[in-house]
Amino acid sequence: MGITQHLAAFCASTSLKTLPPEVVDRTRLLILDLVGNIVRARVESDSTPSLLSAVAALGLGTGEHRVFGDAATYSPVGAALVNATLAHSLDFDDTHAAGTLHPGAPVVPAAIAAGEMVNASGADVLAAIVSGYEVACRLAVALPAGEHYQRGFHPTATCGAFGAAAAAARVFGLSADGVASALGIALSQSAGRLQFLVNGAWTKRFQVGWSSMAGLSAATLAREGFKGASEAIEGKHGFLTGYAPNPTPARVVQDLGHVFELMATGVKPYPSCRFGHAGIDAILAIRAEHKLKPEEVDSITYGLSTAGMLLVGAPADKKANPLNTVDAQFSGPFVLSAALATGQMAWDSYALLNDPVIRSLLPKVRCEHDAEIEAEYPANLSGNTTIKARGTVFKKKVIIPKGEPDNFFSAAELRGKFMQLSEPSLGKPLAEKLAHAILKFDDIANVNDFMRQVAIPR
Repeated sequence: MGITQHLAAFCASTSLKTLPPEVVDRTRLLILDLVGNIVRARVESDSTPSLLSAVAALGLGTGEHRVFGDAATYSPVGAALVNATLAHSLDFDDTHAAGTLHPGAPVVPAAIAAGEMVNASGADVLAAIVSGYEVACRLAVALPAGEHYQRGFHPTATCGAFGAAAAAARVFGLSADGVASALGIALSQSAGRLQFLVNGAWTKRFQVGWSSMAGLSAATLAREGFKGASEAIEGKHGFLTGYAPNPTPARVVQDLGHVFELMATGVKPYPSCRFGHAGIDAILAIRAEHKLKPEEVDSITYGLSTAGMLLVGAPADKKANPLNTVDAQFSGPFVLSAALATGQMAWDSYALLNDPVIRSLLPKVRCEHDAEIEAEYPANLSGNTTIKARGTVFKKKVIIPKGEPDNFFSAAELRGKFMQLSEPSLGKPLAEKLAHAILKFDDIANVNDFMRQVAIPR
């Protein structure tokens, strides 16, 4: 059996009964975390108004499908596009360190939209989401992620299209051949580039939304009998050989069904690129322990891997002068300065982009390649922080940032994050109702009913 077919057979046969209880429990929490991001981004992301206008202009705003935190209804692909774009718009969504991607954003919206199309149960949608996570994450680690990044690809979008296709195909109940065909169709739609880093473009969040829409479209085409390319993953002109120079195809199916990459997915305590989180953890710890004040700091050095430098460390002059939210999300100097100046790194921190205290710290922060941190990558998105202040040197190396699987949030912490994100726009009663329903997701009889019950009234 080829790799694509093996992967497809796994997806087609996955059910709640075949999944370990801890995987089911973790999946509910990951859905909760993602939905909180969607709800907040619906009202606060700067790209949302133009996204919704374009969706309406394209005729994707007509239908009965729902977007979390939105009173309007959409077509199936419109809902997948909007939910997934919003999920990634705050850069606060889950991350898979070894794959260097955000698997939930493309996968969960495609699965839910597919569930609405066929009146699927929560149990079927949850099993499909697990399938989608496995496909997206396993493709990313097989590339491997670092070499994929070096070619300028954005794995959340490229691998996400396959994960979304697998999830939607599982919701539709396609056979292994049907899932394989969906993956073959997704191959023609796998795209996403890092060029957004140049000018703070909104394409990062959009291409993740597009991958969810593309995956749902691929699965729908396959469901209707449309023929996809065979050997989409391992073929001569397949995904792995086309998107990285030295892939390891066997890694895609290694321990498949026994080791779940979903369990290696972390959640974010801060709405910024994950490569900055080890530094934020360190800054907050040093600040709290030593009562350090911004004006006392002479310099901050943040040691990173090559991949971390690519995203949050270089070019140094640009990272030291963020001009917009996206720039700031991918600026090591900004997120460390904001944490030191305010004692937190929250979504509201981006309103302080031109704060004089933070601006005074930015030139003092230098990101550099660190061999010790390189050795930790890609298993861990670590960081080495050194602060010179008060004639003293303060050092802290964070190997496993808060939110990673070995340093995961408690259920109460995740629910707290969800309420913090969703309550301002939904109000406490609806936010609590939504959280309660998601944490019992597999008990949902019909996803359509669920989406109607938690919708904002028109």
